[in-house]
Amino acid sequence: MNNSLVTFQLDNGLRLLIREIHTAPIVSCWVWYGIGSRNELPGKTGLSHWVEHMQFKGTAQRSASWMDHSIARLGGHWNAFTSPDWTTYFETLPANALETALALEADRMRGSLFEPGEVETERTVILSEREGMENEPLFRLNEAVQLRAFQRHPYRNEVIGAKEDLLALTREDLYGHYQNYYQPANALVCLAGDINPEKAFALTRQYFGHLESEPADKLIPAPEDDLPAFDRVDLSGPGDATFVEVAWRAPKADSEDFFAFTILESLLTGPSSLNMFGGGGISNRTSRLYLALVEKELAVSVGGNLNANVDPGSFTINLTKHPARSVRRLLSALDAQIEIIQSEPITQAEIDRAVKQAKALFAYGSDNITNQAFWMGYANSFADYSWFAEYVERLAAVSPEQVRNTAGKYLRPDARVIGVYTPNGTGGAND
Repeated sequence: MNNSLVTFQLDNGLRLLIREIHTAPIVSCWVWYGIGSRNELPGKTGLSHWVEHMQFKGTAQRSASWMDHSIARLGGHWNAFTSPDWTTYFETLPANALETALALEADRMRGSLFEPGEVETERTVILSEREGMENEPLFRLNEAVQLRAFQRHPYRNEVIGAKEDLLALTREDLYGHYQNYYQPANALVCLAGDINPEKAFALTRQYFGHLESEPADKLIPAPEDDLPAFDRVDLSGPGDATFVEVAWRAPKADSEDFFAFTILESLLTGPSSLNMFGGGGISNRTSRLYLALVEKELAVSVGGNLNANVDPGSFTINLTKHPARSVRRLLSALDAQIEIIQSEPITQAEIDRAVKQAKALFAYGSDNITNQAFWMGYANSFADYSWFAEYVERLAAVSPEQVRNTAGKYLRPDARVIGVYTPNGTGGAND
């Protein structure tokens, strides 16, 4: 088996990464575009996600039903995702059907129709999706916290977009976004599976090589390093539980601090796989906050969220308050644990356990060809493939002192946002 990574680039700027994996007669084809909600202007939020939806509505050469049926007929599956930093599309198919995937994606890159009727249909679908999210207390809380955590940077916006923007966006807005960013020079094709690199390159050049590229007029926002001075947002609404979310600034993915922060997250709230396909369901019951908050019946649950982003993002701790305890007491206990990890020695045994958990999650999250192709593009969205290949090794190199210093640098009490969601009729959030 040849697990090395082969790279090519077409004259039009399209980049191609290929990894041979001959464990099964399968290939996974991913096309990554360097466009996401991070690049959207105020008043135009949700464009990237809406365009992703429109890419399944057909081209001049291929109808929506034809595309769907052709993938299903081959026994394959396909999907797409939009993030703050990128938009990606993939097909996983029998290896002998690679040409089908490449032909389809090349057609969608420049040939999607954006018919007005389909645009309006998707407006209804996305608005319904947005309204469904708004019925979830955790969504409302996170949205409010991120709007406070970022004053200017587009990371403050939900990928789906603001409701008022979704109502106002036009077909011309969508099609212009598509024409500007869906072009070879702003794309990366990742292929993994039972394939020959030279043949795969020839097919890619056949279908993508004739497509022209123009410089994309892309918004590149200035990173927002510091959170505002201590801030708090209180919400209320239907529900049975009180939720608390605390957000701090987090380092960008290609920062050296990111790896120490990953260990820090694992110690506080449990390990995270970073992979949209999930990991192995490793328990967080050995984490410090679980032991200090859940075991002590101050909280019902605890979790953390650290994302790998192009720019400095946010790290959030999410708590479900125990019904018999107060928000004040819960936050006080959280602060005490943060102070401990900032001031007291961290054992090497804790670091070793975090690395072992991360290694297991990475094994679970990269155990098939689809996931391997995902990681190729994901790592390249903010760094390069070595970020993924060396991830566990770089975690293992983190020292206890680095973790403690990282906690002191980022988890500052004067630079965070606290959000509290209280069910209607249960009293104030400060109880």
